Amino acid sequence: MREILVTIPAEPQHKIYLEHAASEAAGSDEFHFTYVSQKDVTQEMVERSEFILGNVKPEYLKSARNLKLMQLDSAGAAPYIVPGIMPAGAQLANATGAYGLAISEYMLGAVLMLMKKLDRYYKNMESHEWKDEGKVNSIMNSVTLVIGLGDIGGQFARKMHALGSHVIGVRRNRAKRPDYLDELHQMDELDHLLGRADIVACSLPGTPETEHLLNRERIDRMKDGALLLNVGRGSLIPTEDLVNALRSGKLGGAAIDVAEQEPLPKDSPLWDAPNLLITPHVSGNYHMQQILETVVEIAAENLKAVLTGCKIENEVDFQTGYRKFCGPEDND
Repeated sequence: MREILVTIPAEPQHKIYLEHAASEAAGSDEFHFTYVSQKDVTQEMVERSEFILGNVKPEYLKSARNLKLMQLDSAGAAPYIVPGIMPAGAQLANATGAYGLAISEYMLGAVLMLMKKLDRYYKNMESHEWKDEGKVNSIMNSVTLVIGLGDIGGQFARKMHALGSHVIGVRRNRAKRPDYLDELHQMDELDHLLGRADIVACSLPGTPETEHLLNRERIDRMKDGALLLNVGRGSLIPTEDLVNALRSGKLGGAAIDVAEQEPLPKDSPLWDAPNLLITPHVSGNYHMQQILETVVEIAAENLKAVLTGCKIENEVDFQTGYRKFCGPEDND
């Protein structure tokens, strides 16, 4: 009996779909599916599994000698690429492609809220104040700098381009410029681009290379009054530097769905920073049904790929923590 552990919160129709995918790919092989929430996974479950669909505690994987595929239900893979975590020979894939729609819409909502000062009007409503908050800005004719052009950054760039913003993309590798970008640059050009943007949007994973990427020195390079969004990892922006930039007015506003420390402590200065939207890492997760549907589809396709000896999608590069780069035509 071949063991498949599923921590994706699969609904009845998803279980049928996954089980059919396995039987279709492997024919007469018999499979035993265990469906369990992440918090209830035991090391014994992991050790006897040949395929894991969904995240588990990384430390459980060290002794998973039977493992052939670890299919994450997250786009981030940083805890799983630490040397000694994944057993030799096991393949690791992430869920890139599942979160772009939900998170890019969150980012667009945050931009509109900050640009139109809707957060201030909401506070005024709570205090029963009929008060004009002054001038606002428009996405039309703005300049948007998107740092990280995976599924999330790419979909946000498309939306901003469609609304009339001049969109500049920054990525690690050389690639063909897609139509929704007005300019495409690489990371080594970042310092020269920050001062041009009205909106700077980050959707990078947490890696040693991205830690404190937008520190005080880089924030100082940004245009006065610019907006800053971060939906990648909280390690990208030092807490103190973000708070100081908002208090001084260097930044016109910011929206963060991630923080250096999560959960964010009640005494964090971020809570009282002006013009800041804080959400508790909820822009993705499983808050939209589309995310669950796509994660299940990715998992089923990669399960079939391993069972039939084909190449998996979204294979993680252990050197970078990103999905493996496919070449200059790869726009993800």
